[in-house]
Amino acid sequence: MIEKELPVPENEAERLMALQSYDIIDSGEEKDFDAIASIASAICGTPISLITFIDEKRQWFKSHIGTDLTENLRDLSFCTHTIATPDEILIVPDALKDKRFADNPVVTEANVTFYAGVPLVNEDGYALGTLCVLDQQAHDFNERQIDALKALAKQVVDKIELQRKVSQLEKTNQELLNANVLIQKFASMAAHDIKNPLSSIKLTSQALRTREEIVQNEGCLKLVNMNISATNNLLLLVDEMMAYSKNPGLLLQKRQGFELNTLIAKVQSLLLVPESIQIELPPNPHHLHFSIIAVEQILINLISNAIRYNDKAEGLIQIRFTEHEGFYQIDVADNGKGIAEEYIEKIFANNFTLKTKDRFNNIGSGIGLSTVRDLLFLLESTILVESVLGQGSTFSVRLKK
Repeated sequence: MIEKELPVPENEAERLMALQSYDIIDSGEEKDFDAIASIASAICGTPISLITFIDEKRQWFKSHIGTDLTENLRDLSFCTHTIATPDEILIVPDALKDKRFADNPVVTEANVTFYAGVPLVNEDGYALGTLCVLDQQAHDFNERQIDALKALAKQVVDKIELQRKVSQLEKTNQELLNANVLIQKFASMAAHDIKNPLSSIKLTSQALRTREEIVQNEGCLKLVNMNISATNNLLLLVDEMMAYSKNPGLLLQKRQGFELNTLIAKVQSLLLVPESIQIELPPNPHHLHFSIIAVEQILINLISNAIRYNDKAEGLIQIRFTEHEGFYQIDVADNGKGIAEEYIEKIFANNFTLKTKDRFNNIGSGIGLSTVRDLLFLLESTILVESVLGQGSTFSVRLKK
């Protein structure tokens, strides 16, 4: 066989991208497509009819009436020529007399002599594949058959367009369901987080009440400043909650630059950190471009848990940061109680708790880590945990850039 230069459609790269959007290659057989191919075979009087889609190297058969084959090499396909001229039907009455195909193995070995194919052109003008009929005998092809084949090809295109739109609607609907669930969980987690600054406000207020003298009392002034700072941070958190609840897309869309240690300092101000616990920040400034709302909520949860479940006389929480080509990694490591191996995966399940009291004599709600996992899933990011019972845990968050 003499190698020939095969025709390639204009905008081939765009055509391949369009084909990929239908997710139809290797999608399996369907009765509706087989019915269309069978009608084409009956009208055209041919034993073989195919509905094919052509990617970079393959011609894949969505329907194959009259043959057990399910694909062909693009280079050997008649349909490669058909999609190169999307406005025309390709008819080959006798392939043995056509120099384009006379030495093609499909002709010389499979004895295919007659071919007629109509491009399957989508609404953007890209020829994704063909509806074609074949025979091992030469044929004449009349106008009635041509019109019928074109009409059937349009039915194929209409069907794949409908399937794509249904798939897109299902995806959108699932995203809305995920967003609604996440809003509920986010609100629950945020409400839980609000307890920390509220506790700080309550404690400092109680301390102020026990003071006999406020004026010219340096200690009292310090408590007042702590109270104001905690209140301001609480208001900022509530504002972020309100903005997110009105538009969940902010979590994914609103990416901005921020400095990690500055954000960690803000998170610390929202939490009640006992004097016995030391929090070590990354040694150098690190600038990220990500959803600051999401990172803040993740850090609040992880650092809060590391504080609450630390049973050591001298608690240590180390926050580490590394940047990789495709993601940022934040590790929150502690020397606390640790987690038994059989619970490592379960702690991310909704409403799951270990039923153990924290250092403040409270039992967790089982919402925090589950919401963190769901946040990261929507951000195409992940969280992993390593833990040794009695020695501590490390939560590693990988944020996709």
